Amino acid sequence: MTVFASWFTIGIPPQSHRDSPRLRGLFRACLFLGATALAGAAPLSAQAAYPEQPIQVTISFPPAGATDVLARAVGNQLSAELGQSVVVENRPGAGGAIGLMAGARAAPDGYGLYLAATTNQAIAAAIYKNQAVSLEKDFIPIGLIGSVPHSLVVPASLPVNSVQELLAYIREKPGEYNFASQGVGTLSHLEGEMFKAQNKLEITHVPYKGSVQALPDVVNGLSVMMFDSVTGSMPLVKGNKLKYLAVASSSRVSLLPDVPTLKEAGVENVVADNLFGLFAPLGTPPEVVQQLSSALERALEKPKLIQAMAAQGAELQFGPPAQLAKTVADEHIFWRDVVSQAGISPQ
Repeated sequence: MTVFASWFTIGIPPQSHRDSPRLRGLFRACLFLGATALAGAAPLSAQAAYPEQPIQVTISFPPAGATDVLARAVGNQLSAELGQSVVVENRPGAGGAIGLMAGARAAPDGYGLYLAATTNQAIAAAIYKNQAVSLEKDFIPIGLIGSVPHSLVVPASLPVNSVQELLAYIREKPGEYNFASQGVGTLSHLEGEMFKAQNKLEITHVPYKGSVQALPDVVNGLSVMMFDSVTGSMPLVKGNKLKYLAVASSSRVSLLPDVPTLKEAGVENVVADNLFGLFAPLGTPPEVVQQLSSALERALEKPKLIQAMAAQGAELQFGPPAQLAKTVADEHIFWRDVVSQAGISPQ
């Protein structure tokens, strides 16, 4: 650039000098160096400017459920950290496969992310053998977000107040009762199947497209039980329309200290820590992933966000990309074995 400036500082040389081979060569070299400098500067500028536009986070569940509540709360805080809007897109259905596919097919530029219920996706991978995309192979981990424990809920009108009373109630009329779930291949579904198998119950599974659709039928008694997130079912519990009998997590939930775990209630081997993580499609630049991971870590440290989500049953805890990758791998192995032991045939 200094050479270009010198032409204008000292004046354009006479035609005779400009026609000399030496000056023509020098001029071409200046043009080449200038173009190279500009080409090299563009990526640095683009990198420094990220994010330049709104970021979309896809989830595999409908509005108002636990995943949606978590995604919007974390998304709002990420927006504050990154200085750009974070928009949540709901793509429910097919046990999470529709949203998973949409997330994997987003452009790998940092503007299309996927917030996964990692436990649910591990179960779906074990049940649906021909999934077009994989959480393990088609995504890059950004960070672990935390967990949203599931609970066993029943209608408030049901004349039972413990897990053992529920088991006795169902056994009195074999085959006459239903249990609801968030959909075939979801964690909610598999928890119900494990509960059914563990206790040798004759009860029919009725799948829905999420908690919002399923819970009203549990309230009305069309289904006598459901495994649902504490976050999703809490408003109906507070409204005296549902009641908690137990939590499916490995330990009691801090928000519900009086609600026992299933193990404490006498049901072994039905344990699920419902974990969540944020991912980018494969091919996303490492520097963008690192920027997003750092922003997510800062977001999850905010006391207001932690308190707000804890009040809804979610327990936030950041984990770096390597930890999330290991979590996903471990859960795929664990739930593959559970699906096999539960006798659920792959579809």
